[in-house]
Amino acid sequence: MKITRVTVTPIAFKDGPLLNASGIHEPYALRSIIEIETDNGYIGLGESYGDAPALKILDLVKERLVGLDPFNLNGLRAIVRGVVAAMAPASNAGAELAPGSHASKAVSNAYSAFEVACLDAQARYLNVPLVDLLGGAVRKEIPFSAYLFFKYAQHIDSPYAPDAWGEALSEEQIVAQARKMIEENGFQSIKLKAGALAPEHEVACIKALRKAFPDAPLRIDPNGNWSLQTAIRMAELLGDDLQYYEDPTPGLEGMAELHRRTGLPLATNMVVTDFDELRRSVALDSVQIVLADHHYWGGLRDTQQLAKMCDVFGLGVSMHSNSHLGISLMAMSHVAAAVENLSYACDTHYPWQEPDEEVIQGGKLPIRNGCVQITDAPGLGVEVDQDQLRKLHQLYLECGIRQRDDVGQMRKYQPDWKTVKPRF
Repeated sequence: MKITRVTVTPIAFKDGPLLNASGIHEPYALRSIIEIETDNGYIGLGESYGDAPALKILDLVKERLVGLDPFNLNGLRAIVRGVVAAMAPASNAGAELAPGSHASKAVSNAYSAFEVACLDAQARYLNVPLVDLLGGAVRKEIPFSAYLFFKYAQHIDSPYAPDAWGEALSEEQIVAQARKMIEENGFQSIKLKAGALAPEHEVACIKALRKAFPDAPLRIDPNGNWSLQTAIRMAELLGDDLQYYEDPTPGLEGMAELHRRTGLPLATNMVVTDFDELRRSVALDSVQIVLADHHYWGGLRDTQQLAKMCDVFGLGVSMHSNSHLGISLMAMSHVAAAVENLSYACDTHYPWQEPDEEVIQGGKLPIRNGCVQITDAPGLGVEVDQDQLRKLHQLYLECGIRQRDDVGQMRKYQPDWKTVKPRF
């Protein structure tokens, strides 16, 4: 079996005015859809980042994949390494909020995008679900968490009608957001994206969530936007309300000191984003839960390696999310289905995506009782809706966004907004 064609299609889809530590989401999120076709008629799918630096690498790699056996993943990795090594260093824009976008992750990002597509093609050829290539499913239902954001009612420049979620700035509005998300998806646990408003207010919102949902595990994620002293002070206010405390303060050393001072379990997708950082974190006891993300950890099998190392060192495992569509959700779910020591419900932005902006056939995937179901369909179990792909690619061409810039978007609201870390 040989690859005969590779297509990388950049797309855009609506993204709400969600607040975070760097500013606010732009009106559109960017992704790329990867399709590889083989000489015996199989098509493998992948989904990855859609910003300009990532697309440049994906486009260079795809030209070198024709003739490669999709089972030859070592050959794929060698091609990706060769392409990246020959390129000039890329910008690190966006890495302050999402370290997975750092230029140092270029190889793992690009490899992951094509690895998922190759594994999908392999599994379709073998007529088995992709999870079988990862050792088989230890669970068929993958738990996810309600992912709450502080948000405005609509974007400042109103490029489209306001979404159905409305404003969420007060305690009451955050509780209402949680209730809507839980009613629609059955989530059993709740995560609040913090680091955007005054820390005391964000903690008050956690307290309101605890009162409204007394049995739900709660997490708060300030994205490293609280100083060590603020993180300690907020920990005292939070008491035992949290299942875990996610990235409250910057750096491995800061997280280690916070854990030493509070004893709270700390989770991260910011200070442990590769195996070298994992090694250093273990030595410092910086974090107790690693939030994996196959997009920047180097694909599904490298994510399994990460989970095994976490098991060796007694660390919990869950999964991080950026704005994504159904192909990424299914890739996350297949690897999560194969990870025995998945300790916590995974993150997903999926409920925030508009129903008419999914790129897979049949529309948005169902989340029932807070879980995504793995089926016995071959590969990832999803197919591309080519009409939707064309629609979202046209939106990419028209939207004018080529690289995520939450800081620049926030300056439309507050012209004097500056990047400060930690802000509080």
